[in-house]
This record gives sequence, C-alpha cells and structure tokens, in this order.
Amino acid sequence: MKLRTQLLLLQLAIVLITVLGTGVMASWLQEQQLRDSYRDRMIAVAQSVATLPAIINALDDAEPSRTIQPIAEVVRAASDVTYVVVTDDTGTRFSHPNPERIGEMVSTDPSVALAGEVYVGTQTGTLGESWRVKVPIASGDEVIGVVSVGILEADLRSDYLGNATLLFITIGVAAVFGVIGAAWVSTVIRKRIYGLEPDEIVGLLEAREAMLHGVREGLVAIDENGRIALINDAAARLLGLEEHGAVVGTPAVDVLDSELVRMLDHEESASRLLLSGERILLVQRDIARLDERVIGSVFILRDNTELHALMRDLDGAQGLADGLRAQAHGFSNKLHVISGLLELGHIDEAVAFIERVGDGGTLSSTTGGSGITDLELAALLLVKQARAHELGIELLVDATSTLAPLATHPESDRLRDDLLTVLGNLIDNAVEAGRPGTIVTVTVVETPGDIELEVSDTGPGIPPKLRERVFAPGYSSKSPGHGRLTTARGIGLTLVRRIARRRGGDVEIASSPSGGAAITVRLPVRPRHAGIRSTAEEASTP
Repeated sequence: MKLRTQLLLLQLAIVLITVLGTGVMASWLQEQQLRDSYRDRMIAVAQSVATLPAIINALDDAEPSRTIQPIAEVVRAASDVTYVVVTDDTGTRFSHPNPERIGEMVSTDPSVALAGEVYVGTQTGTLGESWRVKVPIASGDEVIGVVSVGILEADLRSDYLGNATLLFITIGVAAVFGVIGAAWVSTVIRKRIYGLEPDEIVGLLEAREAMLHGVREGLVAIDENGRIALINDAAARLLGLEEHGAVVGTPAVDVLDSELVRMLDHEESASRLLLSGERILLVQRDIARLDERVIGSVFILRDNTELHALMRDLDGAQGLADGLRAQAHGFSNKLHVISGLLELGHIDEAVAFIERVGDGGTLSSTTGGSGITDLELAALLLVKQARAHELGIELLVDATSTLAPLATHPESDRLRDDLLTVLGNLIDNAVEAGRPGTIVTVTVVETPGDIELEVSDTGPGIPPKLRERVFAPGYSSKSPGHGRLTTARGIGLTLVRRIARRRGGDVEIASSPSGGAAITVRLPVRPRHAGIRSTAEEASTP
C-alpha cells in the first residue's frame, strides 16, 4: 500500500472515529437533557396537583371525578403532558384523558407512591409506553391518593429527533470536511517528501549516512540560527569533538574554534588555512541557499597537517640544497686560489691560505660540540643552520645544551614529534624575522621532570604589547614568501603554545640580553625508565 493511501486511510479512521464518537456522546447527552427536562416538569405538575386543596377535598366526595377531571384536564393541556391521572388509595381513577377510563383501576402498580415516595420511570399503560411520575396525595400524615403525570415515549422520541436533526447535519458536515482535509494533508505530505515512498526514504537516508560518515573530508552544516545541523565522523575527529558526544543542535560558538565561528560572518564563500587544536585544516566555507534564501553554511574540512609538515620539510631541504650549492661554489673558488698559488710556485703561501680558511664548510658546524645527541633533533638543527647561513644569519647551539637520545623515553615517538615541531617553528620564526648578521642561539636542557627549550636572537625583538597577540591564530608580521613552497602563516607560535599546554607546560616571551626576543618553552615529560642508559653513556663506557 502506498504511503499516500496509508495516510489517507489513517486520517479518515481518526476523523470518523472522532466525529462519530463526539456525535454519539452529544446525542446521548441531548437525550438525557430532554428526559431530565420532562422529568422536572412532570414532578412539578404532579406535586402542584397533589397539593391542590380542591383535589384533596374532592377525594372525600361521593363523586370525586366531577371536581377532579376538569382540573386535571386543564393542568394537562397547560403543561403539555400526555395525561394527568388522579386516583384514590385503592387505585381507582378519578381523571383520565379518556373519560371512559374514569372509575376503573389503574393498570400499573401504585405501591411506591402509596408508600409516600415519588416514582419516576417508564411503564406501559392504557395509552401506551410512557415516561411517568407518580406523586402521593397526603392529608396530614396519611396518603389518600396518587397523582400520575406522564408523556408517551413516542412523543419523547419525536421531540428528540426534532432537536437532533441539526446535530446530525453538523456531524455530517464535519465528517465531509474531515475527509476532504485528510485527502489534502496526504497530498501536501506527499509533495513535501517529493512523492517518495517509505522504502525509498530509508534508502536515501542510509546512502546519505554512508556517504557522510564514509568520506575522509569533514563536513559541518550550520543552520541560519547558528546551531550545528549536521556533523560527520571525520569532522568530529578533525575538530576534536569525538568526546563531546552529540553536538547536533548545539550553538556553533560553544563547540567550534573561534576562527571557524568568525568565518560565519563572511557574506560570501571563503577558503583558508586554520589551526584547530594541533591540526592544520584547509577550510572551505560555502553558503547554503534554498530558493534564493540563505538557510545556513557548510564547512568542508581537509586535514593539511601532513601536507604542512611535508612542505616545511621540503622548504628546509630546498634551503639545504641552496646552502650546499653556495658552499660548493665557495669551495671551487678556494680551489682555484690554491691551484693558482701552486702554479706560481708559492707553496708556502698556498699552505698558509689552507690553514687560514680551515675546513671552510658550514655543514661541519653541527651540534657535536653540545650535549644534544638525539639524531633526529641534531639533523633538524643541521638543516636549520644551513638555511640560516644562506640568509646571512648565524645559528648557534649553546654548549650547555643537553639532550640524550629520545628512544629511552616511554613516550619517545610523541615526544620527538612535539620537540621537532616546537623547535622547528621557533627557529623558523627567529630566522625569518632576522636580518643578515643576526645571531640565533638555541638552548635545549633536559631535566628529570621536563625539557626546556629557548630560542633567542639579536634581532629587533617582540614589543611587550604584542607578546600575547603573537599567539593568536592567523597573526603574522611576515609577508608570504615567493618562489618556493611556503607553509601557512600565523600558526607557528599558536601551535607551539598548544603543544606546550597539552603537556602541562607553557611558553614565555622575554627580551634577550642583546635586546632581541627570547622564547622559552617548557615541556613536562615522564622520567626515563630506570636502568636504561643513554647512547652517549654507553659509548663512554669502557
């Protein structure tokens, strides 16, 4: 059965049951009110006749009917009842609509009234079935007769049907309008669901859920009231909302990053890189419209964290290649000088020139002189030194630095990633903010409870009024680079702070002794496993 037919039949059943039930109840109540009205009238007529002195005195006459019959007929005609019958205590009639019945015994039992009580009920007498009232006639404390007043059940039904005609017409009209309304509602609902049947709707819903939660890109829909209308699994993972439970229906400002919320204020579609937690996301915001009316916004989120890391590594690799190229050119020039001196026979001068220029290489100035023995961190510093040298900036590693191989840490992989990210971003910021001749100094000190990193420089420094603002996502004092792949701007220090605070540490910005900037990061770590010695310690053991 089609959905439209099901809806129509269901609504018809509801309408008909409601209308008919209401009609039956209203009809019953109307009948009861009619009977109550006639009962009250009959009791009033019977009691008025039973208390008339002429009726009471006439019961002692030789021929009571001569007095009682005219009075009873006048009362009957005036009160619009079928009959008014007066009897003595033996049940002999002294009044009746049919005069021939006067003097006969009543056809129904008068015992209830003769007992001094009022009787109300339906009985069948000489005139037919009637709704009647019997009231005792008392003379002092003695019951001397009975007054019976009644109306035929046929007359009651006739009055009831006459009054119920309008009710039946109203019920019929209501039923017709109910049927028409049910058909209209079924048509409207079918149009609203585009004529789809239940199984088709289920199929569409299942396909929608499978697509939304199966794609790698995150999808977040915000309605026109600023509440989250839809979010898939990928978006919840990228935005760190997996532990928040159901967020559909929640105001976006309560759960989304402030940068995403600010994108809602844009009147047009927009695309930009944002930092969410410690993830770098490419966010595409589109405006959702329906019939030229804006009904909300849709965010498409792509995780660019790995791409950002690859771009950063490629940027460093390109810097290293440029440094090697420049270094090779320098070596070639020096070899030409030495070759010329030897050809001219100036051997002593050639030896002196070699001693003066030394090894001549920038890549030999590694971290070997410091206590940093972790291979990956040392390699990072080596690449950063080459890049800084190319820009005319000297990158030094403080001789007091100490960091054993991180493989002995219980959280070595995550800790190494955090250190590489923090140190790489701090050095990049210092090098890119510096000018030729700037000296950047890196200090890494490991203690049993944490690792402290400091990157200071002799550059212009960071004014105190900007020392908090530089941590805001998107803030950058540098212009985008040209001619090579560049990473997103304005997220380095934000990412550094978030990593530090995730570990329970923090970032501080101060002035270096030379007037430049000094950024210190404290990363709390779990102590190394007892009984495990570092590679440097093993190497020094005989």
